[in-house]
Amino acid sequence: MANRLAQATSPYLLQHADNPVDWWEWEPAAFDEARRRDVPVLLSVGYSSCHWCHVMAHESFEDAATAAYLNEHFVSVKVDREERPDVDAVYMEAVQAATGQGGWPMTVFLTPDREPFYFGTYFPPAPRHGMPGFLQVLQGVHAAWAERREEVTEAAGKIVRDLAERELPYADAGDVAPGEAEMASALLGLTREYDPARGGFGGAPKFPPSMVLEFLLRHHTRTGSEGALQMAADTCERMARGGLYDQLGGGFARYSVDRDWVVPHFEKMLYDNALLCRVYAHLWRSTGSELARRVALETAGFMVRELRTAEGGFASALDADSDDGTGRHLEGAYYVWTPAQLAEVLGEEDAELAARHFGVTAEGTFEEGASVLQLPQRSDEEGGVFDAERIEGIRRRLYEAREARPAPGRDDKVVAAWNGLAIAALAETGAYFDRPDLVEAAVAAADLLVRVHMDEHARLARTSRDGRAGANAGVLEDYGDVAEGLIT
Repeated sequence: MANRLAQATSPYLLQHADNPVDWWEWEPAAFDEARRRDVPVLLSVGYSSCHWCHVMAHESFEDAATAAYLNEHFVSVKVDREERPDVDAVYMEAVQAATGQGGWPMTVFLTPDREPFYFGTYFPPAPRHGMPGFLQVLQGVHAAWAERREEVTEAAGKIVRDLAERELPYADAGDVAPGEAEMASALLGLTREYDPARGGFGGAPKFPPSMVLEFLLRHHTRTGSEGALQMAADTCERMARGGLYDQLGGGFARYSVDRDWVVPHFEKMLYDNALLCRVYAHLWRSTGSELARRVALETAGFMVRELRTAEGGFASALDADSDDGTGRHLEGAYYVWTPAQLAEVLGEEDAELAARHFGVTAEGTFEEGASVLQLPQRSDEEGGVFDAERIEGIRRRLYEAREARPAPGRDDKVVAAWNGLAIAALAETGAYFDRPDLVEAAVAAADLLVRVHMDEHARLARTSRDGRAGANAGVLEDYGDVAEGLIT
């Protein structure tokens, strides 16, 4: 069996290079092979810092029996969604249209003509919580392909036609910019969805609504709308005081699994942090909020300290999982604390204060009695009751102790679009707060994009790693975000 992923530049594909599954990359040869063998294609899409991608890989793709069944009855294609956002977007739309939800790992079964006919995300190895087991799914798809081929191909064709029809309103929209009526309508819709008790929009899971917050801040600047500013400011405060925000090292996790922003899904993405850094800097510009200033600078510091690569660019993400110190690879292990762990680092008196300040309880807010650090009470910077100097010392000691823990893995691939976002965020934040070091980091990343990602015809490569451009061409977001970064 050929190891086709061994020479990939994607850390995600390299994680699967030694699976017993006979993986192909997304390429015409894979679909030619499916056509030659007259078998369907399994398309598995994920990314290297995705917790449930790791889980499914361990449970199913590393399992010899599952791999043998896949190799006999399917052509298996593995895609890094960060390298191929075009492929991801097309099939994610199909998954969401068919199931009403989406996520990663994305699992889609295709005809050799690339038409989708069966969808899902994570599948457990055996039936669980109403979900079929992955091998059970494979057996069902194989049986349908072998015994009901006409029905399968008809269903696939209908799905493709339905997706094309969904695109028609966008194709007919033209290039007219939204006017005041559209802006007012958007604000009204957001007001209806707003969660006044907790900030944010809708229920769990809650993602940081970076672009919505940017819209609200710009709308306030343009119109003076206090309602828009209030929604943005309250949401920013709730996120920054919750477990979504890393209270020791700065930076935001991907999303909150609850609507109170307490327990995050722990991976930290470059694009989230670049966008949110800019949001908090803009909030400070509008309000003078000390919390906004602190979060903008800490988030910028996190990006420079933990995501910057040796070549001057910024890595894509930090993993959600890490070793808990006993050999178990667990989600959130790097970030969570128990009262006993606080006492071990701080001593009893300071540990008691830290537990009150950061919301660490005996019951825990996460798994196995551990808590995600948050700020349930206001600190001195917002007029609260805690001794700011003492708290800062505690925070520093906890951060130093955490640095000794096994760190989460880093996806060190440089994505052009996300680096464009980081350049804009660091340049603005550095200018606002007189931090030339942040501006210098932005300039270095811009230099990398021009030197490595851009060819002599100004065409962009989507990714690079170790200073070597990847094979995939840039997409629209790469050109737009890099352009914005370079002109900021």
